[in-house]
Amino acid sequence: MASRRRLKKDIDYLCFEVISDCYNYNYLHPENREQVMDIIKDTIIARNNLIARVNHPDGKDNPKMVKAYYKSIFNDLIKNVDESFTRLSTLIKEK
Repeated sequence: MASRRRLKKDIDYLCFEVISDCYNYNYLHPENREQVMDIIKDTIIARNNLIARVNHPDGKDNPKMVKAYYKSIFNDLIKNVDESFTRLSTLIKEK
């Protein structure tokens, strides 16, 4: 990652894309409201946890540890977003 600022922007962008897709689906199919809201809640919790992890890095003295730490945050971000989109796509396929 180039900077913490850019990583935070990536976290916000990807999480809000999931949330906006959930709201679009919820607008078109209001009968699955509870399941969609669960996806949104999980995404918001994951976003807040990731932002907190970015703000408090471990091993500030060792550059290799810092790089591995931020890489793990980015990998967790991708994993969480992929999981949320997968859950939303299963709801879409049920329709």
